Amino acid sequence: MRSDLIFGALTHVKNRYELCQLASKATRKLHKPNTRLQDTTNEVLDRFKDSTPMGENGAPVEKVTLQERRAA
Repeated sequence: MRSDLIFGALTHVKNRYELCQLASKATRKLHKPNTRLQDTTNEVLDRFKDSTPMGENGAPVEKVTLQERRAA
């Protein structure tokens, strides 16, 4: 389900608005003609979920836990 992909991707992204912005940009770049847009979006969210995010200096960024997001 897409909601599982979204919650998985939120472990690497600060907030949902930023996730939507990044996912829409990535979907536009990765979309292939003659394929469903929904499948491309799911693939992008799956890549977000499975990838290790990189910081500005190229070092991996630590994951944000659920407790830290609530406190912020």
